[in-house]
Amino acid sequence: MFTGIIEEIGKITGVSKGAKSSKLTIKGDVIFRDMNIGDSIAVNGVCLTVTSKSSDTFTADVMAETLRRSSLGKLNIGSYVNLERAMAANGRFGGHIVSGHIDGTGVIESFVKEDNAVWVTVKADSRLLKYIIEKGSIAIDGISLTVAYVDDRCFKVSLIPHTGANTTLLDKKAGDVVNLENDIVGKYVGKLLRFNDVERDGISDKNEIENRVDSSDNNRRNSSGLTMDFLANNGFI
Repeated sequence: MFTGIIEEIGKITGVSKGAKSSKLTIKGDVIFRDMNIGDSIAVNGVCLTVTSKSSDTFTADVMAETLRRSSLGKLNIGSYVNLERAMAANGRFGGHIVSGHIDGTGVIESFVKEDNAVWVTVKADSRLLKYIIEKGSIAIDGISLTVAYVDDRCFKVSLIPHTGANTTLLDKKAGDVVNLENDIVGKYVGKLLRFNDVERDGISDKNEIENRVDSSDNNRRNSSGLTMDFLANNGFI
């Protein structure tokens, strides 16, 4: 588990590509202070396992599923990446709950400076945007950020100077692909409301979606024996 607070910027020093997988070697500094074989490191938001290490580099395997879901396959020797160690049990929770399991990718559309901040617009697929809410959290390449705007096509975040200077986001350009991880709480709520069934069946009509959700709620109430009247009569609401 991570928090989205980047500890340092690392550098790719080796890329070994297999038929459908790859192996990355990454150079760093701060994260090596207590790193061990088998530890989890978030690399541009992707949770990878340390398989070998030296004094200032570590190697991690990247399986085919990870390459399909993320932008790690686009990394080359010399690429810079955001690095974060797994959160310690006694650490501060400075960002938000980040699992390191990427939901998909987005494409940077623009950077717009506003006084000391920079607005970043990211275009994303509807299956990702449905979990993004204004003033909610999103992890972009592993960076915990607050959503300042969202519509049915894109979302925007605003970077303070510290975040811009200590991550790789402002080194990118329009058209670059970034890793996105939605807020895990929103994904669980979506699962409970059967949004996945709606998406699988290709339903876009709002009324039909609401009917599906209402029907699902009724089925759950009936199967458990709980009703709103029961809860009210017994002092729960």
